[in-house]
Amino acid sequence: MLQRRARKKRAAPPPVAETTRRFRAVVAYDGTNYAGFRRQRDHVAVQEIIEVAIEDSTHLPAVVLGAGRTDSGVHADGQVISFDSRTALPASALRHLCEHVLPVDVKVRRLEVAPPGFHPQKDAVRKLYRYTIDSSPEPMPRWRHVAWQFEEPLDLDAMRAGAAHLVGTHDFKAFRSDPGPARRDEPTVRRIERIDVRRDGPFVLVDTVGPGFLYMMVRNITAALAAVGRGERTPHWVADVLAAGQRRRVPPPAPAQGLTLASVEYEDGFGA
Repeated sequence: MLQRRARKKRAAPPPVAETTRRFRAVVAYDGTNYAGFRRQRDHVAVQEIIEVAIEDSTHLPAVVLGAGRTDSGVHADGQVISFDSRTALPASALRHLCEHVLPVDVKVRRLEVAPPGFHPQKDAVRKLYRYTIDSSPEPMPRWRHVAWQFEEPLDLDAMRAGAAHLVGTHDFKAFRSDPGPARRDEPTVRRIERIDVRRDGPFVLVDTVGPGFLYMMVRNITAALAAVGRGERTPHWVADVLAAGQRRRVPPPAPAQGLTLASVEYEDGFGA
């Protein structure tokens, strides 16, 4: 079990304002050592790490909300968070202080005062999840925490043909892993704006874009497209699975380490 970090003490408390302000930030993290974004009872999550950094920097309590609940081992380049605070520190100074407290695998890329009522999840208009597959015959060990080391050639044209069946508004029940009893009855209709499959050196990148996704939906889609890419299934099989709505027809989800929440976009242009 990971040990929680001890809170550092500052010599003098920073100034406190009379009113509360809402802040928003773009954060990046290597999810290898964390139990996902959401705070956990028995494991260290990214939310806790950021809250501790804010509290150490302001000497005030902080509750962080995130745009997406990335799972254990999943990374982010553009997770968006918000929190309320009575700190009188300018956003630039608060970001600087947080950077001195945060561990090397979590970074605040941008921080500003948010518009009134801003909510990082409800106000998001689209999210981009990027899945990285290392399909080279001899994957380099240093990429093992950020890519699925597939070690087989992939037919990208076949993967694109399979992905085309998923674009649009559909019931994605077949591509949702069991989220547990609390979320099992949530609607399973979602909209995918696009899925791009491309090669970047030794990597195959699968970019999935939409307003929101079901539990492990992107990893399950990637696993299905990988099965098509190596010739185990035809592109039209993806459409058949989607129509059948049966999770058991989809391979196990692609490993967590290949997935990154690349960006979250908002109407006012905020986001990575």
